[in-house]
Amino acid sequence: MTKTKAFKRVFVHWAVEHFDWPGRSAEEMFRYNKVINEYEFPPLEVLHFLLISLRLGRHIKGEFRLTKSGTQLAQAPGRLFSKLIPYFVFRIDHAAYARFDDRPIGEWDVWMNVINVEADQGTTEAALFEAFYGEPQDWHTAEWREMAAFSSCVLRPLGWAGLLLETREDGPDKQVCHVFKSPLWRSALNLDTDDMLRPMSVQ
Repeated sequence: MTKTKAFKRVFVHWAVEHFDWPGRSAEEMFRYNKVINEYEFPPLEVLHFLLISLRLGRHIKGEFRLTKSGTQLAQAPGRLFSKLIPYFVFRIDHAAYARFDDRPIGEWDVWMNVINVEADQGTTEAALFEAFYGEPQDWHTAEWREMAAFSSCVLRPLGWAGLLLETREDGPDKQVCHVFKSPLWRSALNLDTDDMLRPMSVQ
């Protein structure tokens, strides 16, 4: 740990190289910066904050160590998921580590239940935004900041939690972001709109 209780750069670089994080590959991270601090790699910064906040880890004499509870949960992935992910998705201020302070209008129960249906067979980021807010917006429209807030504060946390998968495709005029529910979404969540889902097709 540094004197400011951040992870030292040598550990940050290890995390960049070993974390399999959407949109944060080592190649992308090191493309413009050869030296990366903890605050410049949000996945590690957020994970550090979560472990401290949930008392799963603590700082002791210049080192970061798991607590007894953290050590036990590290051996039980299902219990760790149940402890970590709801807190991360529902309690964290996701705008705090986004590029902008804008926050989307809405509530998590509505977002989750609508995404459950709309993304069941796959959809796009723009189509999801329109499903919630009625206006077709995209990163190339005048209201792109609203799209950015929705993406940063709703879709990205669900992706980082392993619940959504995103792929980006270059179109003739713009890049299209496709959104799919991950196998983890289907196995871990029980939502009010589950009875509206179509059976998965088997080919």
